[in-house]
Amino acid sequence: MSHSSAWPVKIVALLRAGNPTAAIAQIRVAPSVRDLRALEKALAAAQLSGKWANVDAAISESLQALSAPRLHRSP
Repeated sequence: MSHSSAWPVKIVALLRAGNPTAAIAQIRVAPSVRDLRALEKALAAAQLSGKWANVDAAISESLQALSAPRLHRSP
């Protein structure tokens, strides 16, 4: 059974409310790559992709950070 996250919907709501700063803060602490990909799809569906360059940059940076292999394990 698939469970869809409400996180992307909340980020889109922040952007629609005119608060890209709060959206970027949430994107930087994104729970997973899957949620970021869902956010990209939600932005495209809402025709909001590309509207905020800094939001797109935050998504791409967070995807890179979460996708990168870990250099070491914590003890």
